Amino acid sequence: MESTAVLSTLWLSPPLWQALGLTLKLAAVTTGFLALLGLPLAHWLNSTRNRLVPIFEALVTLPIVLPPTVIGFYLLVAFSPQHPPGSWWVALTGEPLSFTFEGLVLASVVYSLPFAVQPFQAALRAVPTELLDASRASGATAWRTWWRVHLPLARRGIGAGLTLGFAHTLGEFGVVLMIGGSIAGETRVASIALYDEVQKLDYPSAHAFAATLLVLSFVLLVIVSVLQRRRTY
Repeated sequence: MESTAVLSTLWLSPPLWQALGLTLKLAAVTTGFLALLGLPLAHWLNSTRNRLVPIFEALVTLPIVLPPTVIGFYLLVAFSPQHPPGSWWVALTGEPLSFTFEGLVLASVVYSLPFAVQPFQAALRAVPTELLDASRASGATAWRTWWRVHLPLARRGIGAGLTLGFAHTLGEFGVVLMIGGSIAGETRVASIALYDEVQKLDYPSAHAFAATLLVLSFVLLVIVSVLQRRRTY
């Protein structure tokens, strides 16, 4: 198919734009939670002397090696009203967690967590301990040293981790299908919409979707590569 025809198909297809918009929204919200949860977790994994750290690191890394359908199945079970956190969510909101945007966000944070935490850990470890010791010796508190010295010096790696988390959320299929299904405007993200178009044998729309995701993912990976190659100090 010619590129002009692909662009024309995408431009004239509101459902495709709706799915793309929902995908970008999901990736942005998930990336925000990855920053809030992943940075303290990476710092703790780097600094703790707990003997169980290898087990905690394995748990965080597990989504990289597990089939997405396995993660999706167990999250679907956990999100049911019969088990926590699904039962807690029903008690709090009166609504089920599965097949909702909120459920997709929670699932996305779980399966994208290692793609953010591992770059965070590498970036935080790369900061010379002499600089952190000098900050504390000058009277700065642990929090001020973390906020004013540690994080700024690790910002390139942190940016790479957030970009990877965003890109991974964009392309996930198995987990979002298990947790969200294909509800237009609520859980029908781009990868699910692409699958639906193929099932309908609507290859022009599928091609337009696939090409858009391909270009977007490539640009994000170029950004990660640039961030990882630049020296912070």
